[in-house]
Amino acid sequence: MKTIKNIIAVMLVALCFISCKNETKPEVKTVTIEPTETVKALDPNATYAKAEFTIDGMTCAIGCAKTIEKKISKMEGVKGATVDFDRKLAMVEYNDAKVTPVLLEETVTKVSDTYKVSNMKTVETFSTENIN
Repeated sequence: MKTIKNIIAVMLVALCFISCKNETKPEVKTVTIEPTETVKALDPNATYAKAEFTIDGMTCAIGCAKTIEKKISKMEGVKGATVDFDRKLAMVEYNDAKVTPVLLEETVTKVSDTYKVSNMKTVETFSTENIN
């Protein structure tokens, strides 16, 4: 009886060693990454204007100011935009044939009802820094 138990024990151990030799190979996947931003084609013959305006109602630099800046920058005809949270100032360079100050104001107020645009003015140069 002991020999049968020993034979069964040896067979179980051998079976475990044989079945556990499954060599798993790492799975290789090919991932295509889409570009996150598309490059806007700027019209070299366009006339670009510069506008500065105050945005009231922003409560933070990252959530509010950067969101507004991204929305304005994505507008067709906008060459560049910067929103300075500390000064509550937006500086936008745009193709005046495609974008108007009213359209800029509408874009800001569509982001949130809490944002109010004031002191919209066209300038020759921005008051502190250059746009992209």
